[in-house]
Amino acid sequence: MSNKVIVVGGGAAGMFSSIIAAQNGCEVHVFEKNEKLGKKLFITGKGRCNVTNACEDPELFLGHVVTNRRFLYSAFYGFTNQDMIRLLQEKGLPVKVERGQRVFPVSDKSSDVIRLLTEMMKKAGVLVHLHAKAQKLITEDGKVIGVQFADGKREYADAVILACGGISYPQTGSDGDGFAMAGKVGHTCTRLKPSLVPLVTIEKWSHEIQGLSLKNVTLTIRQGKKQLYQEFGEMMFTHFGITGPIVLSASTLVHKYLEKGYLSAAIDLKPALTEKQLDDRILRDFSENVNRQLRNALDKLLPKSLIMPLIEVSGNDPCAVVHDLTKESRQALVHTIKALPLTISGTRGFAEAIITQGGISVKEVMPDTMASRIVDGLFFAGEMLDVDAVTGGFNLQIAWSTAYAAGMGAAEHIKEQENQQ
Repeated sequence: MSNKVIVVGGGAAGMFSSIIAAQNGCEVHVFEKNEKLGKKLFITGKGRCNVTNACEDPELFLGHVVTNRRFLYSAFYGFTNQDMIRLLQEKGLPVKVERGQRVFPVSDKSSDVIRLLTEMMKKAGVLVHLHAKAQKLITEDGKVIGVQFADGKREYADAVILACGGISYPQTGSDGDGFAMAGKVGHTCTRLKPSLVPLVTIEKWSHEIQGLSLKNVTLTIRQGKKQLYQEFGEMMFTHFGITGPIVLSASTLVHKYLEKGYLSAAIDLKPALTEKQLDDRILRDFSENVNRQLRNALDKLLPKSLIMPLIEVSGNDPCAVVHDLTKESRQALVHTIKALPLTISGTRGFAEAIITQGGISVKEVMPDTMASRIVDGLFFAGEMLDVDAVTGGFNLQIAWSTAYAAGMGAAEHIKEQENQQ
């Protein structure tokens, strides 16, 4: 009996699970189809790498998990976000906490995170094989005994960790091959959907102001009268709709409702003001611009590119002179500023999705070790699992926590096999 572990996938979960397994006495081999490790990790957080979230309350942290939260409890408490922060700092990579408790390297370079993980792998004795595309799992009597590659070569091991990622950002190598391999040995893959993805709107005006960013606004999304989502933060208009942190997080929650039809959205452009306070503010601005047209009297209140669309949506005439506006016209303007309406028709595709929603059914995986309940010696980590969260570092923490559990689980599995002999 040897103590060999094969890790398929050299992304965040694959790299970290290899470190943990190697640190626990295993001979670990990582097989990555790309020319380098951490290709998707490199572009996360717009290249800055939002490594985790600094939320100190574990229950509050887990509250940001959208799919299969309960499954994640054991893995998260086994290796928390605070554990990850301590590890990075102890290994010489200082971090900083930004808005929303997002944690980034002080250097703002994702390459520094990849470099640290690579150094830890090397120190632990992990062997890396690049340009190695895994094709199928080799099993015998209900046990995984190795992996076969696209070139026909086979590698045998005592445990295999699948950390192949999902199918989002396919240019980084995420093509769903891990799901196919798991499926061939009996595992179920739930429906895959793009998540943390921009939303598509039908209003032409919203496309015409592409590039406009809004800060400190509140986005609310409803299905009829039912409120599905509400969040305060930043967003941006695009040539197809809307994107930005609060939009991406919304996508994880509203995707299933969009399958039944369009959803209504409203942007509160001035959430710090009540309608009465906003009306008073507009009256002050108008008192300084009594003889100007409405389209030229809102510069202090709204972004320039948004003024004309908002006036038109409110039902007002952009060329109306301010002193001629009725109270009803002004209140319509106020109401539109507090609830600028949009219609959401769908999401963008996997090419623009930060993560994949869906994956290996958690009913088929042990929550404490990430071990397969179907194939002995098989483990899962990261985005392959049907677990996901909103934006803000939570999804990378899912990768770290499940990878830690899988690395420990694989090492413990091998020790148990040795003890049985």
